Amino acid sequence: MTSRTPRDSRLRLVRQRPMATAPRPAPNRSRPAPRPPEGTPPRSELARQARAGLVGAVEVARWAAAEGDALGALSDEAAARAAAALGRDPEEVRTDWDRARLVGLVDLHDGTARPGWRLQAWDRDDSAVLRGWVALLDAWSLASPAPETAEPAAVAEVVEAVPQLLPLLQLSAGPVQISTLLDMLRKRVAELRTERCEVPYGVAAAGDGETAAPLAPAAHGERPDGAEDDDEALEGLLGWALDALASVGALTVLEGDAVLTALGNWAVWVKLEQICVAAQSPAGNIEHPAADMLRGCAGLTPGPARAEYRAWLAARPVGSAITELLEAARGDDALLRGLAFEALRVAGAPAEPAVRAVVDESCLRPYALLWLAEHEGADPEDALDVLTREEATWLWVDTAAAISDHGESPLLVRHLESAVQGTVPALLEEVRAVGHPRTVQVLVALAAAHPDPALAKAVRRAAFQVHTGGV
Repeated sequence: MTSRTPRDSRLRLVRQRPMATAPRPAPNRSRPAPRPPEGTPPRSELARQARAGLVGAVEVARWAAAEGDALGALSDEAAARAAAALGRDPEEVRTDWDRARLVGLVDLHDGTARPGWRLQAWDRDDSAVLRGWVALLDAWSLASPAPETAEPAAVAEVVEAVPQLLPLLQLSAGPVQISTLLDMLRKRVAELRTERCEVPYGVAAAGDGETAAPLAPAAHGERPDGAEDDDEALEGLLGWALDALASVGALTVLEGDAVLTALGNWAVWVKLEQICVAAQSPAGNIEHPAADMLRGCAGLTPGPARAEYRAWLAARPVGSAITELLEAARGDDALLRGLAFEALRVAGAPAEPAVRAVVDESCLRPYALLWLAEHEGADPEDALDVLTREEATWLWVDTAAAISDHGESPLLVRHLESAVQGTVPALLEEVRAVGHPRTVQVLVALAAAHPDPALAKAVRRAAFQVHTGGV
């Protein structure tokens, strides 16, 4: 377990220009790792439960990886072929396909499906499984689309409000009446409307140049016109939200009560504690293959990491070492990609021909261009100028994917400051257009982490548009 603060640079794969100085908390490296609530199953059991709930998604992901031609929306023809191959219903295949994408079991490259790094680690890495399940939990509203008859504005309010109901379920340590959750949902939606300064029920709309006037007050015990319809809509959407959360394995609903599952309880506790599970490697990375060595260095600060890279490079022929690092960089784990190029910086001049040779590989190009610029003497803070706007945006998403997989929520929020776009809407527009295979997962994670409700809402909407192929 490790505690990282925003000042910690171990996951800062893209060197940032100086930002306006702001007080930063000093690192607190002595804080003991919080213990999960009493009765929480061990991580191995939680991972087993997560695997059991995602068997269908894994099957579809492995089928798609073998086929190699499944498009993002899974065409009717592809769904039929998958259903025939797996002995499943086409609609079930579509549901599992969407979940496989949200979990990170499948990545899309130029419209072609390929196995995500989580799929490759699925049977052996409990942390990868649990992180994938948490990504699905964060995207519950995408995993189970809202009723078509629901008002989009009401759906957005419920999606924004529901995460605040989960801590009540977690702290209650037992069943909570759905009527209690509905009451909390009403209050939270009312708060959201107040924050947006919306005209409440019972106030007449004013014409141009007129002042809004209250309607006649309702008699004692009566409710303003429209309030009952609003309550009915909220009750229906709460039912949708609870069903969606139940479908991903976060809770169960029985006889008017809702209770978190062991997985749901653990995930909400993790979010409340704002901790992140990060694999720690034992000492002695020198004898390991490049990918394992880089994983072992992920928890080190820059100085010790560079020393480890030097020792690893010195222990093998330089040509084969550089080839091995580039092969690790081609994988699906964005953190390893960034760390591989940090190791190549330690290798220095001998790596230049190999780095130049990979400039045309789309997933390595931004990293290679930055490496070459720095190797030729550019200041690290100015090296980003060698990238086009599209390349810088792709690198921003790739780094965000690394933080989402291996970092903490505050780091992901701070990562917004490193974007080349001047505004969040411009960033979201260009992120949608750049076509990074992890775009949906990154946007969902950012929306779940960001404290600004309006910004989180915009990011969730962008994630939904990318997920559904919209604009």
